[in-house]
Amino acid sequence: MSTTEANKQLARDYFDAFLRADEAWWARHIAPGFRRHDPGLPFEVVGPEGVRKLADALLPGIPDLQLPIEDLVAEGEKVLVRLRVKGTHGGDLMGVPATGRKIDIAVLDLFQIRDGQLVEHWALLDNLGLLRQIGVSTI
Repeated sequence: MSTTEANKQLARDYFDAFLRADEAWWARHIAPGFRRHDPGLPFEVVGPEGVRKLADALLPGIPDLQLPIEDLVAEGEKVLVRLRVKGTHGGDLMGVPATGRKIDIAVLDLFQIRDGQLVEHWALLDNLGLLRQIGVSTI
């Protein structure tokens, strides 16, 4: 398998591991200095511990979370993933009590991969769309 294909597979595997909250996978494949750049989060995501913190913030709020990948593009150390966040707002989601409403928003995730580990992540989510869908915003 080429490095490009291996990097694409690592990005795919990240989302599967996230849904399973697979801390063993995170420890093997997320660099200790990994950093997620996400302007929509009220906390930093650094290293495997940061990814666990992110999972703890999101998974209880969307217990049926799905992350279907729509596109994957890779070049060198970078992999761009276009996907959706789908599910039901069935629990507390970063301070917003469960509404039972369906969620379906667009996401772009750009990963940097070095030596078989995720080292950096830039995330762009349709946060306004999410807030509209769960009834927090009417804008």
